[in-house]
Amino acid sequence: MHYSVSHQKLKLLLAAQGLTTGDAGGIDQLFGGKDGYYWYGTLRDLCPEGKTISWNDQYEMVKAIQDHENATAAEDEMKPQVPSPANIAALSKLLANPI
Repeated sequence: MHYSVSHQKLKLLLAAQGLTTGDAGGIDQLFGGKDGYYWYGTLRDLCPEGKTISWNDQYEMVKAIQDHENATAAEDEMKPQVPSPANIAALSKLLANPI
């Protein structure tokens, strides 16, 4: 299965659930519960406005997200966060591309 993210896709995902970018609680739930809003923000930061990033499988997607998190945490001299299994399941469901 292929996966992709873009700012447009993220906006559509939120709109489909009746959420806005400021609805932290709703975004938390949509993106897997605890820290869901954090991973939503990470995706927005990972993908440049107007561009789409795609991956061939779930492992590539998770690795790209974690690599981005590791790099930004290093810049901020912080310990990187790791998405929970629930976050990964939600990201996989939301970012999957139908064939």
